[in-house]
Amino acid sequence: MIKAMILCAGFGKRLQPLTTKRPKPLLKIDNRTLLSNTINFLEKFGITQAVINVHHLGEQIVDYVEKKNFNLDITIIREEEKILDTGGGVLNAIENFSKEPFLIINPDTIWNSSYLKELKIIYETFISNKKSKCFILVVDKNKSFDKKLKGDFNLINNFIDRKDKTNLNYIYTGLQIIKPEVFSLFNEKVFSINKVWDQLIDNHELNGIESDIDFLHVSSLDIYKKLSEKKFRH
Repeated sequence: MIKAMILCAGFGKRLQPLTTKRPKPLLKIDNRTLLSNTINFLEKFGITQAVINVHHLGEQIVDYVEKKNFNLDITIIREEEKILDTGGGVLNAIENFSKEPFLIINPDTIWNSSYLKELKIIYETFISNKKSKCFILVVDKNKSFDKKLKGDFNLINNFIDRKDKTNLNYIYTGLQIIKPEVFSLFNEKVFSINKVWDQLIDNHELNGIESDIDFLHVSSLDIYKKLSEKKFRH
């Protein structure tokens, strides 16, 4: 089974003041932290090893993981001097994945068991196609709980595109499977995963699969408060 990386280094600025004293992954929804919900989701899929990168209030996440004693074998990567952004954060941890494809997941999304079927489809499709470099899970923006979110991409015949930036209809859910080799051309330390995606799009190598699940994403303080009032099926 592939390994996973959980991105936990962000500042969570859109959730201030909650995130001034607590990192976003440790905020709770339905009496579960976003991080524990994500880890439990990975465990249900059968993943046994994960890497977590931390920066903002990172020691809180380290302490939390140590005390919870999750079933996953978790490695913590500290971005101590400065935050490396999403792409830089992954590149900084790339040696943990050898040459094998791995899963990258954002804890901001409220993952539930319904996503297991979609992740299985991505995984099996990725593995069966030896030329695959990256598969991302996207959702129609009309399925987003936060109606203010704008689209990130378009999806055409299972390929991702965003040339027409005035009409982007799909949102990135926060789940992807990727090969380490796609980071080989990036030498800078701080950069967004969008740079990786743009390169893959230019080469017609970024694949996408559409999610059919209502997209619940902790995108702002207002949305967090509204989601906190809901009950969830995990």
